[in-house]
Amino acid sequence: MREKLIYILGAVAAILLARNLYSIFMVLPDEASQGMIYRIIFFHVPAAITAMLGAGVTLITSVLYLLTKNLKYDAISVAVTEVGLAFLAANLITGSIWGRIIWGIWWTWDARLTSALVCWLLYAGYLMLRHAIEEPTDRARISAVFNLFAFVDVPIVIFSIKWWRTQHPQPVFWGGGSIDPAMYLTAVLNLVALVLLGVVLSLIRLRQEEVQREIDSIRRYAHAV
Repeated sequence: MREKLIYILGAVAAILLARNLYSIFMVLPDEASQGMIYRIIFFHVPAAITAMLGAGVTLITSVLYLLTKNLKYDAISVAVTEVGLAFLAANLITGSIWGRIIWGIWWTWDARLTSALVCWLLYAGYLMLRHAIEEPTDRARISAVFNLFAFVDVPIVIFSIKWWRTQHPQPVFWGGGSIDPAMYLTAVLNLVALVLLGVVLSLIRLRQEEVQREIDSIRRYAHAV
């Protein structure tokens, strides 16, 4: 069932991405003030939203693990965290490229940029912490608690441009700005495509994690015998 779901969601994501790429590069015109570089918004923003949604999922699964001690929730947490970290890295990289063209600099210690970098470092630290703990239940418990701590930065990332005056512009969708309907549709469709891609990658990574845990269990049993 899971394999069929992966194939179906993967196919839908691929079709949407192909449609969106054609629209972004072949149909939509250049933006009046930014030129063609504005097209990076169709990847920069959806990558950030996908990463934040992943963080929300891992918050829930971490809480569920602490309540139930069921290791399947720990497996979901690590799988989704790895994928979310990749999307957050894509957000930071595309943002730096965009900033270099528009601001003339690759990076500035702006509240939004800094909090996003801290968020990436926290979840990278979560993965590093897991590798430092061998016993499965201890690793799951400590990692879940750390995940709750790491999530504290997620609202800061989201609302930083509301709470502080920053160089980062206000968001178009909830910051009082406007966007051409054709651009808006493409942005929404690409968000759907990237979220679906994130789900597919998380399901694949979850299966890998489950297989690895089965192998580790067999090894521990063999050593005990």
